Amino acid sequence: MGNVVVSPKSKICGQVIPPGDKSISHRAVMFSAFACGKSSFNNFLFSDDCKSTIRAFKQMGVEIETEGNSVTVNGVGFCGLKAPDGVLDVGNSGTTMRLLSGILAGQSFDTVLTGDASLCSRPMKRVVDPLRLMGADISGNGQKHLAPLTIKGKKLRAINFDEELGSAQVKSCVLLAGLFADGKTCVNEKKHSRDHTERMLMKFNAPFEKIGNQLCVSKAVESLTAQSFSIPADISSAAFFIVAGLIMPNSCVEIRNVGLNPTRTGVINVLKRMGADITVSVVEDSFEPVGTITSKSSRLNGVEITGDEIPFFIDELPILMTAAAFAEGVTVISGAEELRVKETDRIASMVDGLSDLGVDIKATDDGAIINGNSDAVLCGNVSVNSFHDHRTAMSIAIAALRADADVTIIDHECVAISYPDFFSDLKRLTE
Repeated sequence: MGNVVVSPKSKICGQVIPPGDKSISHRAVMFSAFACGKSSFNNFLFSDDCKSTIRAFKQMGVEIETEGNSVTVNGVGFCGLKAPDGVLDVGNSGTTMRLLSGILAGQSFDTVLTGDASLCSRPMKRVVDPLRLMGADISGNGQKHLAPLTIKGKKLRAINFDEELGSAQVKSCVLLAGLFADGKTCVNEKKHSRDHTERMLMKFNAPFEKIGNQLCVSKAVESLTAQSFSIPADISSAAFFIVAGLIMPNSCVEIRNVGLNPTRTGVINVLKRMGADITVSVVEDSFEPVGTITSKSSRLNGVEITGDEIPFFIDELPILMTAAAFAEGVTVISGAEELRVKETDRIASMVDGLSDLGVDIKATDDGAIINGNSDAVLCGNVSVNSFHDHRTAMSIAIAALRADADVTIIDHECVAISYPDFFSDLKRLTE
């Protein structure tokens, strides 16, 4: 565990290319494993979470080569995975555990999925329940089915599933399991969520169709088609510098090569509603749209953020809470109870951290109420706990730029989960 000191700054300026998208990086490895032949992709996010996905598939006999930020996967097809020699430990990666559960449920071998203490406290019932409807033999600890998960591979049957949570991980788990299930598996989205899995299914020529809010896959009788592509930068990582450019005076930050998937740009919509000076330009629109976001100093106003829109920026809510601290008036966040079951309780961690810096913020059961001040100067000479949560650590670091003295962030190394070079990029842009 290490600490980092963030000093007050007068502005933030320059260009930055955040690391590759975490959601797409996970899925690129998974889909490539079932392809016929070699798939390759660059700008892969070599974070702790994505390394967990690579490690898991290597344990199941998939050859994966890495060089720089590029990855080559030698696909084994739909029948090529092998039983791992021992438990699959996926570290802190909830995406790996939940999506891999769907894949492993339909295999011909048994597995145990585990992770670190944080991941083993996160609810897996949300994927266990639909998988059991498909005939899966899967179980965890207690009523919430906490990891370790024991999965005994067997034949699966197709289901018609109503996805009520607005969870891309649950949706993806069921669709991936559907590739191994007899019949046609359909997911009915009651709340829309990020659509990277659907795009990847189409990219790799999987038996997939979308009709309105219904997503259907059929059992894959042939291997997927190997692909080569570039992974766009993660808008969740870009969001920290977008907000920094808005709240710092005399500032302009250009974030390049950013994924602009419309199911991921909700954070831009909210910030614009707050009065943000943000320009977005699409440079390329292949299987994932990519472009440039420019963020300039702005006078923000408080807004209401409700549950219907939250699935489109659930990971960006911590940095939106930082933005709200510097927005004039009251920001009310509701319907965000999902934040309480992330790597940590992010409502609690952000309320604690921003309170330590002098922000007028109060937690609610499903969100927070923030009384912002556009001219605020926060309290320095304090130490703030990251609670080993990468998004909390980075959100507090951005807020600390407008403190009156140094702020120490405890356990800052957790940013390696999604943005290993965050603090070096922050230093370069504020020098």
